[in-house]
Amino acid sequence: MSALKLELSNMTKRFGTTTALNQVSLAVRAGSVHALLGENGAGKSTLVKCLVGFYQPDEGAISVDGQLKQIASPKDADALGIGMVYQHFTLVPSMTIAENLIVSGAKLPKLIDWRRELERLTSITTTLPFSIDLNVRTSQLSAGEKQKAELIKQLYLGRRLLILDEPTSVLTPGEAEQVLGYVRELTESGRLSAILITHKFDEVRRYADDVTVLRRGAAVRSGPVNCLTNGQMAEAMIGAPLTQESGRRARPACKHNPVFTVRNLTVKGDIGLDAVKGLDLDINEGEIVGVAGVSGNGQMEMVEALMGQRDRIGEVKVRGTDFRGTRSEIASLGVYGLPQEPLKNACVPSMSLSENLALRNFDRAPLQKGIFLDRKALMEQAQHLVKQFKVKTGGLDSRMNTLSGGNVQRAVLGRELSQDVRVLIASNPTFGLDFLACEETHRRILEARNTGAGVLLVSEDLDELLSLVDRVVVMSAGRIVYEVSAEQAEKQVIGKYMAGESVN
Repeated sequence: MSALKLELSNMTKRFGTTTALNQVSLAVRAGSVHALLGENGAGKSTLVKCLVGFYQPDEGAISVDGQLKQIASPKDADALGIGMVYQHFTLVPSMTIAENLIVSGAKLPKLIDWRRELERLTSITTTLPFSIDLNVRTSQLSAGEKQKAELIKQLYLGRRLLILDEPTSVLTPGEAEQVLGYVRELTESGRLSAILITHKFDEVRRYADDVTVLRRGAAVRSGPVNCLTNGQMAEAMIGAPLTQESGRRARPACKHNPVFTVRNLTVKGDIGLDAVKGLDLDINEGEIVGVAGVSGNGQMEMVEALMGQRDRIGEVKVRGTDFRGTRSEIASLGVYGLPQEPLKNACVPSMSLSENLALRNFDRAPLQKGIFLDRKALMEQAQHLVKQFKVKTGGLDSRMNTLSGGNVQRAVLGRELSQDVRVLIASNPTFGLDFLACEETHRRILEARNTGAGVLLVSEDLDELLSLVDRVVVMSAGRIVYEVSAEQAEKQVIGKYMAGESVN
């Protein structure tokens, strides 16, 4: 197996009147890692789907090792040695890792020589910087283990060019270093070329040789990574100079004045077992506490229980007053939330934008007049929030599910943060958002903290946590297993606790 050289020339792809790719040219050198950056909707997914045969470009050419090729289907991509590790797993849960890998080939014999194939798999796994049990059912794996299995599958299939779509989003820092470090090792040895789709500039700088930035379907900047600064890449992504953020790390001194207190919180998961086990936590006024952890360690159940969406055992208090998450308590105690996937978890998709913006206060003045809803006041409030939080919409009567993910998030931010916020609970609030929407969300969270709110920020992105929080706690197997101030936090130590390792 040798690394593949890939060139795209003037690739264009249209969907009706929308041009998703516009004359994009890109060159991946054999044995290199080429990073692909861009905001949501910039064209990254369309481009790689053309490479793996799910889409066919309307114009342009694809050259593999100097020869023009047509990739009309995933089978064509497979024959050329082009594969992809997707952000969403493609393994069959009821099958073992070995079974998943062996049946993943494009062509299978009528009778599989399992012994020979297992020997071949073992020869691959023995060279890996991490261990994985081939006989374990996929349903029993953690998210990080599934991601590693997806990588092994592509190596087993003999890929010469590997596309990695946000590969570290479910990995601990240690796992991310193992996986990307190994991909880098394969490229440097000339066995593999790689395209790395990521939103993390640190990954681009550590593991990529070259980078191409897409914006609105066009390649707007490309070149060696060591010739570009993070700021230049970010400005290319958004098409405008970056604004200086006011004191992201400049925090007011946090006093020990608990505003949110959790004692002995126990919460059952969907299958009836304890997902959160006797958890204790304090959040002070004017403090952001970040919860780090690999997905599936009780974070979701904890947040739902704290917001009154899931039954719980234990005590939750806001400034000494019991809080169960009822509508009246949310308003009187000032507890608001920024959930992951806000369209699903914080909105009524079929209702209008203006109506969704009123879900917190439609039954209070000035929106309520007697027993009636004041439509004029409702529209005035919506207009004000849309302007203040820069929500892009076709109109205040637009259905919520017609807005982009970033604009849904901005709308929910406006609705929640325009209240008297004393406690803010944010769960992966930038999940799936583009660069600008992430920055806006971060800024609003910091503003809430700076005005005295206590903030609980749950995120699987450790870089995001460490850039925002005052204190970090690590959640593993439903318990808090480690706590450290942001100033003293070390990513590798946090990562080991996230992975369930004991640290001496």
